Amino acid sequence: MKLRRRNNWFSRNYSPLYSPLVSGRRYGFQVEAESLSRSNELDEMKEKLDSRKLVMGNMSMHSKVVKEKVKKQEEQLSNDIRSLLVAGTSLSGASKRLQDASRSFAGERGYGRLRTLQRVFRTRQQYMVSQVQLLYPVRIAIGQAPEQELESFNNCSNSGNSAGLKPLDQGALIIAGLHLTVFTKMSFFTDKKEVQRSATALGYVAHVVALIASYLQVPLRYPLRLGGSRSYIRDYAPSIEPSLSDLTSSSSVSANSRPVEFPLFLEGQDSTRAAYAVFLLNKDLEQLLSYIGGRSLGPRHVLANLKELLRTILSPEYIDT
Repeated sequence: MKLRRRNNWFSRNYSPLYSPLVSGRRYGFQVEAESLSRSNELDEMKEKLDSRKLVMGNMSMHSKVVKEKVKKQEEQLSNDIRSLLVAGTSLSGASKRLQDASRSFAGERGYGRLRTLQRVFRTRQQYMVSQVQLLYPVRIAIGQAPEQELESFNNCSNSGNSAGLKPLDQGALIIAGLHLTVFTKMSFFTDKKEVQRSATALGYVAHVVALIASYLQVPLRYPLRLGGSRSYIRDYAPSIEPSLSDLTSSSSVSANSRPVEFPLFLEGQDSTRAAYAVFLLNKDLEQLLSYIGGRSLGPRHVLANLKELLRTILSPEYIDT
């Protein structure tokens, strides 16, 4: 009995399950485990906190960038608004000026005033051309029967394509009582007086063309040098074809562009230059007819084209065109 009690006391005091040392170690392990667990939790929380700080930093940087963009956009919008205000002011001023111009254009000093001045100007032109017609009348020659003369002139005066017209014969018209005869060549039997009369008639035509061109303020493509029956017409086209080496030299080009004068009368036995001069004179007449809206009657009808030019300018329709 005593021995059993002694064993119970020994087992209670000296058994490992009830040893204070073992209990302390066990408690230490638990504390260490709890400490390690809490340390891990703290590390996780620290990582989460760092990640949140990083996110917050990124959001802060993004917010700053957005703020800068918004600020720039506000400045740009402010500039655009100021530009729109300036443009609106300019547009308002332009609209007002346009309204003023429209009122002026529709008023007494506008288009109506311009048309009135144009009519006055063209009436003055008609008067001056009528005086020229009195000085150098272009009439139908009396040698033909009146019916034939009037019929031929009416056929050449109708508007339309010149290819469909029946041009008036040069012999049917006279200027200041003189016929215009273009000689193909000179011979011993050619009437010298007739040649002189033809040169005088060409001088008259050249004078009329120069006067009408000055009244209409039209620079002639082929200028005239007046001299009565010894008048000349100028051609600015080069007399020879320039070579490739000449084109590289400005001096040769300027030399080739000098005008060449052709006589409106016969010089010697050759009539080629005079015929070309008459051709250029008719080109000047066609230029004036085109300027006033008339039609040419053909390249070989100088007096007919001149009469058509006078008729068109002196017609009532010329003032209102």
